[in-house]
Amino acid sequence: MTAVPQTPAETEPSVESVPPPAGPAPGAKRSLALALLAGAAGAALALLASGRTWAEGTAVLAQGELPRSVTGADVTGVPGALAVVGLAALVAVFAVRRAGRLAVAGLLALSGAGIVAAAVRGNSDTSALREKAATAVGLTGADVHHVTHTGWPWGAAAGGLLLLIAGLLALVHGRHWPAMSGRYERTPGGARGPRRAPPAPDLDRPEEIWKSLDRGEDPTR
Repeated sequence: MTAVPQTPAETEPSVESVPPPAGPAPGAKRSLALALLAGAAGAALALLASGRTWAEGTAVLAQGELPRSVTGADVTGVPGALAVVGLAALVAVFAVRRAGRLAVAGLLALSGAGIVAAAVRGNSDTSALREKAATAVGLTGADVHHVTHTGWPWGAAAGGLLLLIAGLLALVHGRHWPAMSGRYERTPGGARGPRRAPPAPDLDRPEEIWKSLDRGEDPTR
């Protein structure tokens, strides 16, 4: 009894049976969206708070009292600078992979922690206010009275906390997040991806034939 030969359709695997590539898990998408929202909002809040008034007081003059005030940037430049660093790290998280992503995520978390520490310390710092009072009075070591602190230092601390949360999310879930497109990256061997084949030469145009011969191609193929 002879075996019936199988047709090509029976031997070739069905295209429909190949499962589609799996996309990011729902948990990874949620953590990614939360990290982006927290990081962007935290950097913006820290930058905004750095430019607002943190403390007010009065310098004593012979003619009376002179009100003085200082912004967050006058008290400490750390929150504003680290907010810029954190924002750059938030963007760089998606440009690197593996160990590079962990390093950038750690930098993002450290930026947030540094903002919180600087803001809490700056909330009770009156050195910048005393310097402004000394400048107004013209005497070193001038004192200020009726010192009051605003809530903006705590706003900067809240921004740093949001950046810290974004960094921790990147450390824990960052390995599941997508990265930038790799179509422009080099292959592991160092060469670029396959080039698009040049169009076939027009045999009715002699200059096209000569160009093909110069490239070492056979125009008759």
